[in-house]
Amino acid sequence: MEEVSAFINTARIYIRMKMIEEAVTTQVAWVLSYVQGGVAEAWKDNLLDELAKGESEVESAEQLFAKIRNDFGETSEEERKIEQLRTIEQAGRTCDEYVQEFKKVARGSGYEGQPLIEEFKRGLNGAIRRKLAEAEEPLTTIGEWQERAVRLDRNQRQSKAEERMLGRNAACPGGNAQPRGGGNTDNRGNQLGPWRDLNAMDVDRGRGGDRTCYHCGK
Repeated sequence: MEEVSAFINTARIYIRMKMIEEAVTTQVAWVLSYVQGGVAEAWKDNLLDELAKGESEVESAEQLFAKIRNDFGETSEEERKIEQLRTIEQAGRTCDEYVQEFKKVARGSGYEGQPLIEEFKRGLNGAIRRKLAEAEEPLTTIGEWQERAVRLDRNQRQSKAEERMLGRNAACPGGNAQPRGGGNTDNRGNQLGPWRDLNAMDVDRGRGGDRTCYHCGK
């Protein structure tokens, strides 16, 4: 177990110092190049085959370290939570969901203070992390980071939803409304008199002036 931890710690330090800008595939390949001998050699060959076929869940150096620790060493509950804490990310979830999972994983990991804040920041989506880093009042506790991140994420999602709604309303044609007062227009848009149905009975005709009785004709 000590040998496994020493190997992982050494590889992690080297990647952070020398290979931080390298692609994930390059980092993983470099780590695997030092997995040699006996069962470890066969394990490496199987993993390389899975990676080539796209069947492996290893998508980062930290995930590879977690797999090495899980397959070659006894993992305590605290160590398991530390590995989860180092790989958890918000991705496509809401910040609410990310914060709740982060709290669950962080509990019992032994992380606190600034190291815990750094892991939380690492897993945040880049846009939110940059906004919070540019805040006028620096955030100093994990509670402040989590509360502000959730609020910012909610505001951004609400703003995007409103923009989509306004976009749909602007794209919806209002149709050809009739002039106020029920008027009618000709092909050139000139105002005409009120529309009349020529086939309808004109009940107003004959009103005013001389009137004729419908019974006697006078």
